[in-house]
Amino acid sequence: MPNLADLRENYTKGWLDVADVTANPIDQFQRWFDEAIHSQLPEPNAMHLATVGTDGRPSGRIVLLKALDHRGFVFYTNYLSRKGKQLTQNPSAALTFFWVELERQIRVEGTIDKVSIEESDAYFASRPRGSQLGAWSSDQSRPVPSREALEAQERDVAARFANQPVPRSPHWGGYRLDPDYLEFWQGRPSRLHDRVAYSLQPEGTWFLERLSP
Repeated sequence: MPNLADLRENYTKGWLDVADVTANPIDQFQRWFDEAIHSQLPEPNAMHLATVGTDGRPSGRIVLLKALDHRGFVFYTNYLSRKGKQLTQNPSAALTFFWVELERQIRVEGTIDKVSIEESDAYFASRPRGSQLGAWSSDQSRPVPSREALEAQERDVAARFANQPVPRSPHWGGYRLDPDYLEFWQGRPSRLHDRVAYSLQPEGTWFLERLSP
C-alpha cells in the first residue's frame, strides 16, 4: 500500500475571486455546472448528501441532482429510506459537489422539503420503465435476504404492472434543498486555495466574502 501522506496534487487549473462571481450563488453554481457539463465530466450532477437524524449521527451518500432553479436543488429517493427518515426527523442537509478534473468543489447547506406531488409525478413518468419498476421493487435501506430475492420482487412488480404505465409509488418522490449557505472552492498551488462563500441574510439578500483556505 502506498504511503498515504505522499499522495498529493498541486492544483494549478484555475482561480476564483469575489470580484469575478455573480451576486446570486445559484447563478454562480449554474455557471460552474455548465462548465462541468461542457468539460464532459462523468456525472457532473453527482453530489454527496449529508443528513443527520435525531440521534445526532451524520450519514452521507451520493445522489444525483435532477433539477435546479432559484428555489433550490432537487433530488429523488425513497421516502422510507434511511435518508428519508432522517430528513423527516431533521429537515436540514448539506450537499457537496467535487469536480476533481476542474479542481473545484461546491458546498451547499440549507433546509429540506418535499417537492410537489405534480413535480414528483412528472419526473417519475420521465424515468425508464426499469427504474420505475425498481422504485417499487426495493425497500430501500432495509435488509434483503439475497440478490435472488430482490430480483424476484422485481419480477412480481413487473407482472403486476404488465401492459400498463407504472404509477409513482407513494413512498418515492423528490426533495428540494432550499440553500442558505453556498461555498465555492477552487484549488490553487501550495494549498493556498480560493474559497468564496455566500450566506443568506434575514432580509433575503446574499452576503459574499472570501474565506481563508
